[in-house]
Order: sequence, then structure tokens, then C-alpha cells
Amino acid sequence: MKDLKVIFMGTPEFCVPILEALIINCNVIAVVTQPDKEVGRKKEIVFSPIKTLALKHDIKILQPVKIKEEYSEITNLNPDIIITCAYGQIVPEIILKTPKYGCINVHASLLPKLRGGAPIHKAIIYGYKKTGITIMYMDKGMDTGDMISKVEVDILDTDTAETLHDKLQNVSVPLLMDTLPSIISGTNKREKQNDDEATYAYNVSRKEEYVDFTKTSREIFNQIRGLNSWPGAYAILNDKNIKLWASKINDKTYDSKPGTIVNIDKNGMEVTTKDGSIIITELQVPGKKKMNIKDFINGNKKEDYLNKIFK
Repeated sequence: MKDLKVIFMGTPEFCVPILEALIINCNVIAVVTQPDKEVGRKKEIVFSPIKTLALKHDIKILQPVKIKEEYSEITNLNPDIIITCAYGQIVPEIILKTPKYGCINVHASLLPKLRGGAPIHKAIIYGYKKTGITIMYMDKGMDTGDMISKVEVDILDTDTAETLHDKLQNVSVPLLMDTLPSIISGTNKREKQNDDEATYAYNVSRKEEYVDFTKTSREIFNQIRGLNSWPGAYAILNDKNIKLWASKINDKTYDSKPGTIVNIDKNGMEVTTKDGSIIITELQVPGKKKMNIKDFINGNKKEDYLNKIFK
């Protein structure tokens, strides 16, 4: 496949091993990634991980602000195939029709489940027991094209969005490299998605980061780990936004209003929920770094928090 002319479209760190494998095995003629971002008070320009890798290998870089309007540089390159992964924009039909072997997407879920931009977070938040990677042909819909191949990954209670990200990243490259030859030879089997089974994983909103303790302990537990390590779940205590990074489900029940802190010790901060309680084991207060509860109570008085209620 060394002569295969590939355009790769992607943005976050998740895509880096995929692009690395394509650089080794194919002829990557260009990379398409999101425009550079200004970060922090100093508005420093930050490149995407994919742009950084492309610069290292002296690969042509395209960064359209609106790809629906700025596609001619891509189509004029006349690639054999376009491979995308977490690019971040809807690819227009004129691009989809350009490569002779089509446009292929590496999606981090078992389609048709979890179509959209946040499949890793939402797999945990929604309580899925397994997820995976799907290689698919792209069409004009959002992750609706015909499927080519899949690999499954179990989701454990010990998983966070960060660990699940790494699991899926590790299996994505072997699956893609095993699948590409059948795409080129035309021997792969296309499987249409069953739209009736589709679920959606839209990008995480600020509202979805807020922890509502009137939910069940399991729902809160899934939410906290599904938002770890980015963007993080939060709740309001003493008029401050407190980030909640890790927790454990507890089987105790209380008569207290959901959100009440009923106990604090070195093992955690126990908070009542709809059906019992949950123990917060790692949190972050404004202006401080993440800390476990043992460190938290070393610097705070228990009585300032005991029996207080998260809003």
C-alpha cells in the first residue's frame, strides 16, 4: 500500500497513532485538521496533535475554517482514499465523491450506537458494558454510512473516559490496517446500519457536566467517570463549583435530602443520592489542584462541610 495516496482528516490526540501508521504504510499526501486555537489569557496559538505530527513529517497541512466552502484544495489533490477520525466538521458530499476508494471513517463506537462527537464519554455516562471501533464508509449523514469492520472493547467499572480512550486508541490501528487491503481490493463486505437501533453521542454540554444528586448512585458514578479526565463533572457547594473526579457507589441509604454530605473521613465524602449514597474520593476546589479526600480534610474543617447540601 506504499503507493496509496491518502488524505488524512483528524484533530485530537486519539488520531495520532492512526496517522503514524498511515505514514509508515501509505503515501500520506496531505492532512486536514481543525484551525489553530488561541488558549489562555495570553491567547497563545496551539496546534492540534495531528498538525504537530504532520509538521514533523513535512506533510502538507490544510485547515479550512468551513470545509463545506473550502474544499477545492482537498479535491484538487485527487487522493486514492480519504481516511477520517474525529475530524470535527461534517465533510461535504463533493469531497466524499472524490477518492476512487471512497472516504473511510474510524469511529469510536459500535455503530449504529453512539453516533456523534463524544462516543467515548457517552458510552460510560449511558452505562454501556461494551463499546468499540467501527470502520465505515462515509456518507452525507452523521456516522450513518455502511459499516466495514468492528472490534469490541469491554467497559469496566474501573474505566474512565481517559482509560477507555486509550483502550480504543490501541485497537483502532490494527483494525484499520487489517481492513484497508479489503477496501482497496473491493472484497470487503458492506453492512448497512439499522437506524432503528441508533443512539447518539453529541458533544458534552456544560449542562451535562453538572451533577444532580437526585439521580441514582449508579447514574452519578457513571457521569463522574465518564467526564474524567475531561471536561470533569461538577456540583455546587457553599456557592462554589466543586469538580468531582472520582467516586464509589455505597449501598447505605439515608433519610436526608439528596446531595447531603452525611460523612467525611479519609476514605471519602459520602453524599446522599436518589437511591442511597455515593462516596466522592477525589475532588477539586477552585484555585487548587485535584486532591483525594484525605488531603482535602487535612486542609479543611469537617464541620464546614458535614450536613451541607450540594446544589
